[in-house]
Amino acid sequence: MTQPRWLDETEDRAWRGYRQMFLLLNAQVNRDLAQECGLSEPDYDVLSTLSEAKNHRYRLKKLAERMLWSQSRLSHHVTRMQQRGLVTREDCVDDARGATIVLTKAGRKAIEAAAPRHVESVRRHFFDHLTREQVEMLGEATHAVVNGLKART
Repeated sequence: MTQPRWLDETEDRAWRGYRQMFLLLNAQVNRDLAQECGLSEPDYDVLSTLSEAKNHRYRLKKLAERMLWSQSRLSHHVTRMQQRGLVTREDCVDDARGATIVLTKAGRKAIEAAAPRHVESVRRHFFDHLTREQVEMLGEATHAVVNGLKART
């Protein structure tokens, strides 16, 4: 077994800071979204993806891949969103086993109302604490990590 490549002091500080920031920031933005809009983070992700998609529809399988969820988990979540009138589910015309998730008028209204509040929460709790240079460096760093992770899949 090879020896672990332990983190040095700078790496350890960065990693622990990132983990704490990630947890605290997600919790706060999710609280704001729930309190101000009555939506969960997954609700917002589904609705925003559908609102940006051609004809406001997305294959369940592709949406699950995008959200890094299993199809089963997403299907259950979509069922709850259907019960609230935010989305509908249609049979897929080119695959009898597949389903297409479609944004409803109520879902469109919900995302249009939530988007400005969501971006304000992100700005208030994240970007307002960073300089422009830090934002640019963060963008470079996150893309480097994402590209490295994608190369492994």
